[in-house]
Amino acid sequence: MRGAENKSLIFVGLLFSCLEMIFSANTGFSMSIYDVTSRSIYLRWPKFSGASSYRVTATAVNTVGHSLLAHFSDVTLKGTLTPLIPNTIYAIQAEAIDKNGIVLAETQIMQSTAPDIPVIDQAYSKLSNSITVEWRAVPGATSYLLTAQDGDSFVETIVANSPGTVTGLKPATLYRITIRSINSGGKSQPSPFRKAKTVLAAPILSVSSPSCDSIAVSWKAVYMAAGFSVSLMRSDGLGRMLKENTTNTSMIFTNLDPGTLYTIKAYAWNVNGIPGDDFTYNQRTIPCAPVNISIEEDEPGHLLVSWSSVNFGHYYVAFVKSDDGLEVHCNTSHTQCHFQSDCGFTYFISVFAYNKAGQSPLGDVFNYTTAPCCPSDFRAAVVSSDTVRVTWAPVRGAEMYQTRAVGWSGAVLCNDTAAACTLSDLQCNTRYNITVYSFSEARGSNTSCASKYVATAPCSPEIKNISKEALSVISVHWQSNNEEATYIVTARGEAGLWHCTSSGSSCTLINLPCGSAFSVSAVARSPAGQSLPSYSVPLETAPCCPNELILTQVTQSVTNISWSVGMGAQTYITTLESPRGQAKCHTLQNYCLLGCITCGTNYTVSLKAISETGLTSSCTYQGYSSSACCPSGVKLYRLGNNGIRVYWRASDETINYNTDLHGSKGNFTCSPSSGLSHCDITEIPCGDVYTVVVSPITDTGPKLTFCPKKIYSVTCSGSSVGMVIYRGKSNAEQHI
Repeated sequence: MRGAENKSLIFVGLLFSCLEMIFSANTGFSMSIYDVTSRSIYLRWPKFSGASSYRVTATAVNTVGHSLLAHFSDVTLKGTLTPLIPNTIYAIQAEAIDKNGIVLAETQIMQSTAPDIPVIDQAYSKLSNSITVEWRAVPGATSYLLTAQDGDSFVETIVANSPGTVTGLKPATLYRITIRSINSGGKSQPSPFRKAKTVLAAPILSVSSPSCDSIAVSWKAVYMAAGFSVSLMRSDGLGRMLKENTTNTSMIFTNLDPGTLYTIKAYAWNVNGIPGDDFTYNQRTIPCAPVNISIEEDEPGHLLVSWSSVNFGHYYVAFVKSDDGLEVHCNTSHTQCHFQSDCGFTYFISVFAYNKAGQSPLGDVFNYTTAPCCPSDFRAAVVSSDTVRVTWAPVRGAEMYQTRAVGWSGAVLCNDTAAACTLSDLQCNTRYNITVYSFSEARGSNTSCASKYVATAPCSPEIKNISKEALSVISVHWQSNNEEATYIVTARGEAGLWHCTSSGSSCTLINLPCGSAFSVSAVARSPAGQSLPSYSVPLETAPCCPNELILTQVTQSVTNISWSVGMGAQTYITTLESPRGQAKCHTLQNYCLLGCITCGTNYTVSLKAISETGLTSSCTYQGYSSSACCPSGVKLYRLGNNGIRVYWRASDETINYNTDLHGSKGNFTCSPSSGLSHCDITEIPCGDVYTVVVSPITDTGPKLTFCPKKIYSVTCSGSSVGMVIYRGKSNAEQHI
């Protein structure tokens, strides 16, 4: 036998060695196991390129002559090997085969089947939350999986051997019990099921001693219970046991010994009379409870509890329990006790008498409610000049709050169940004494609450006057009627915001932009808060002067003036002024023509920008010089055979002139020397009509185009210049 085992081990070792070699040679093909039972192994493998079928062989390692061969098509990538021998190690080889029957790749793995399926001998319940199962051992099994199923829910547990117990079950419930054997290879299929029902749950007892010689027992109904058994006997073993069967859920035992400890035991039974879990409780019965209990609060924070004496009472214990669950007690041989108390609590007071037999039953329970607590550290926030919002944390015992504000003009009250109150219709710039009181229906008001002083925000200022001190400088004056207040004046407009601050009754806004409209208001600030803003007062600054102004001489006596738009301006007045006179125009446009201009004259230039409301800005610009005067008496004379002399009367001997002749056969220009009033053109074609212009020469700028243009005909005498005939002025000049 030992030799056979050694041969099996050697064979397994050789197989593992072969597996290592095959895995090394065929790394592209492998298989895996995804489930194992007692007689089946479930395999899967990836698709191998070129394979048209797969062949799987399972050979038992320690059983001679047992092997299994299975073929699968190329579309099947998983398979089941069955039937196999339970608790047996198999060498499993998978081969990928092409359509010609050639093995393309192969791989091997070792896998043990699960042990054989166990058989349940019996399943029974002794406790309401468990079922015990007994079965015969299965060869090769290292553990067992017990399953208790109730409909869709189930409970599982793993045990080492029989018997095994499944816990965590529901009372009085029918379960299907199965068992599976386990080894390193996997789990067997479930065994044939056995049905078993858990016993009933124990009744949960509620026990009390309503009198010196009785004990009352009650419980809630138990699922599937047909009846209950309740027994009672002295815990010291003396006397006889009392036992009662009932279908009710309560029972009273009477004629008991006072001050004696009894043990009560109860269980439920089903329709078959099978008992369930039992429940045990100890309860003691005399002395009688004290009576005539009184409670009084002799001073805040102290409760005095007193009662009448009890026959056979050796000492007393008074319990005081607050409604937050905290309990204190006092032991005394007297008939009164002192206790500390807090505001806003309801105290429940009970008193027990004691002797050698034990504690008296619970007598009447009294309650006493102390005055509600005072709101501490309440916060007062100034909402506006006449409104203060007071908030505080809710306090114990308070059902309602009263907020009271007392000032020089009277008192303002606010009642609310919320922990906040808004006091309105207060006087601005006033100091109020504010107190928050708490109320409860049981105890009334707590009148010992502390107060604090709160000042309301300043009163709104009233702007009395706005005056212009200088360009872009505005003074604002208001009526000051607050104490320790700082005033902030704001000018608000499309151009932005401007501010000034003062603790007096006026301040100055500077650098206001021209041509802008503002709304001016003021607020007052103090440590108490900020007032509502004053009524707004409109403010308009004078219009802006145009940045650019251009003068263009149109004719000798007419000049065109244009300028950029001045912000805030609606109309403009422009003026050119010299010792010889002035020219002026008033317009809605940003340009105008000024006539009666004297040529060759220096003028001062000024402009007034006027707003829609009549505000005016006076603007000055660089001086303007009109062009030199055009010459008069322009005439043409024949000069030799092919020459022409142009003659004129100069308006000023210091002015130089330029002469232009324009004809169809050519254009000619001449400029005489300084001081001369004529110039000659020596070569000019005859038989043409010429337009003649004599213009002053300017130092800068373009050539003047508005001097008179005269038309002359120059005839031919043979090939030479003949007569020079005046034809009049040009049409363009006549239309000007």
